[in-house]
Amino acid sequence: MTQLLEKAFSQASQLPELQQNVLAKWIMEELLAERKWDNLFSESEDLLAELADEALSEYKQGKTQIMNLDTL
Repeated sequence: MTQLLEKAFSQASQLPELQQNVLAKWIMEELLAERKWDNLFSESEDLLAELADEALSEYKQGKTQIMNLDTL
């Protein structure tokens, strides 16, 4: 564990029990969400590569146009 994380846990341990539980729940939810995003991105890597190749191919063929953000 890093010194910064140890310091954060030390300070959190001084909070009232309810606040400690809220903080702990939030941390666990964040870690779970991070793992879910990591899994989603790792599974979509091939699809994203295909889409990028398709976009480059269309650009090279002159099938694209500059997007005007004012007209969106």
